[in-house]
Amino acid sequence: MSDTLYDQLETSMQDGGVEAVLAQLVAGLKEDKKYHELFEALKMQVRHSIGLPLLYGESGDELEDAQRNALEDGLLQACREVGLGLLREGRISEGYMYMRPVGDRQAVKEILDQVEVGDSNIDELVEILLQEGVDVERGFKIVLDSYGTCNSITTYETVVAHKSRPEQRKVAKLLLDHVHAELFNNVKSDIAQRSESEPEETTLEALVADRDWLFGEHAYHIDTTHLASTTRFSRILEDEASLRKALDLTYYGRKLNSQFQYEGDEPFTDIYPDHALYFQALLGENVDQALAHFKQKAIDVPRNQWGTLAVEIYIDLLHRIGRIDEAIAATAELIQPGERTSGLAPSLLELCETKGDYSQLVESCRGANDILGFATGLMKATTA
Repeated sequence: MSDTLYDQLETSMQDGGVEAVLAQLVAGLKEDKKYHELFEALKMQVRHSIGLPLLYGESGDELEDAQRNALEDGLLQACREVGLGLLREGRISEGYMYMRPVGDRQAVKEILDQVEVGDSNIDELVEILLQEGVDVERGFKIVLDSYGTCNSITTYETVVAHKSRPEQRKVAKLLLDHVHAELFNNVKSDIAQRSESEPEETTLEALVADRDWLFGEHAYHIDTTHLASTTRFSRILEDEASLRKALDLTYYGRKLNSQFQYEGDEPFTDIYPDHALYFQALLGENVDQALAHFKQKAIDVPRNQWGTLAVEIYIDLLHRIGRIDEAIAATAELIQPGERTSGLAPSLLELCETKGDYSQLVESCRGANDILGFATGLMKATTA
């Protein structure tokens, strides 16, 4: 801090009092980029402007509403100014510490969009973008590019799985594109090396269709746990191109030696054939076969071990392919009102809202002695 600023503060006090000193102090700290000190100065400026002591440290509960609101607004503005300043200086974690109470993730994202990943900031970027949810897709891509597939899959299961479904879809697509490209290129290279000619096929299904010699007892072209996990994560995807890639993975997976075809969770225990049916149904292929398969799973899978998972997968599949009436009927038949579910499938209320008909909700709730659900159905039907 230059001696000039000290002199300027003394002059400001003589000429304009406390307000002038605070204005000069804030300006000087901004110029010198002393952001933590700036925050303290801004807090004093806010307090002074609304008639509080400069070093007021109480909770504010005793203040009148107008004064308390002015204090809170002023402090949030101070957090914003200091947080954005630190972020622009590349001090990512420090900046976000101030921006967290502000809640403006978009402003943080816009600044971090301009920040290149490097050894000195990669951990901070992953923490803020991915863990804090500022830009989950970019944060995951940094993990995928920098730490590889294995760490990315662990990150998906421990972090991304708890994010919103739209965020999960973006990340699952990144992982699927990465794994599919790696596997396709590895298989293609293997064929070229063995046959001394570059294969012309453009899908995994075509590459492996008539080449059983690619698969021996110990043969694989990608970490098979990565393949299984990516296939599983891809269930959340909706766009046709991604579903086709996910289905393509299953054609390869079914060719692997049985030791690499791991048992999955219900209702996808036979991981590649089960997922193939699921993806095909979403693509409008083998729909009746897929529905019959997953309906039987919904009936047969023991609830004392798996809960309602198989039932929810079946209902959600019906919903996703537009069979709303069947989804409503399956929900009424297989899930009791108020029964604990995992949230994988839309509720009976949500399904009825999709159709605009609440008769099944009203009927089911009356039969289950669910007065709240019954009243909700009556009211929704009236206002629909």
